[in-house]
Amino acid sequence: MTATSFWSADGRPMSAAQFLESLYGALPSFFKDEEELRQLWQDPMTRKQLLAGLEERGFDSIHLAEMQKLVDAEQCDLFDVLAYVAFAAGMKPRVARAEAAKAAVDGSVTDKQKAFINFVLEQYTSRGVGEHDLDNLSPLLKLKYGGAISDALADLGRADQVRGLFAGFQQHLYGKSA
Repeated sequence: MTATSFWSADGRPMSAAQFLESLYGALPSFFKDEEELRQLWQDPMTRKQLLAGLEERGFDSIHLAEMQKLVDAEQCDLFDVLAYVAFAAGMKPRVARAEAAKAAVDGSVTDKQKAFINFVLEQYTSRGVGEHDLDNLSPLLKLKYGGAISDALADLGRADQVRGLFAGFQQHLYGKSA
């Protein structure tokens, strides 16, 4: 049995409801509407900055994951949880997001690129949005290609192209049609 304690930015204990209320109150300082959240979230760099800003305000990844559980969204993306808290937006399971992204990139990438994107999406559906951090690109390539980055580059293109592929398909993952 585990219990999660929520603490305010000034170190005072708070209930889960108070944490959710404080998160709701803080979110407008990060984005003004769902579209701005979507724009921030679909780019790995701006998403990382947003998450760092939330952490600075006392909303770290552990507590945000607990919020996912509290709103019964463990199979959803953290994007959906933030949109739900801030704008009462509907939530979509990661599996549905992944399927929409697969369909969106189909025909616009090579078969080898599609295989890599599908692999990354499998990791995402089982583990969550953290798999789409640019810091995970190299470990994902090593996992997919048995540690041989040179094989990955031979299949997917130059390093900058692989990075662009990795960051680019995320627009489809978080686009309005996803």
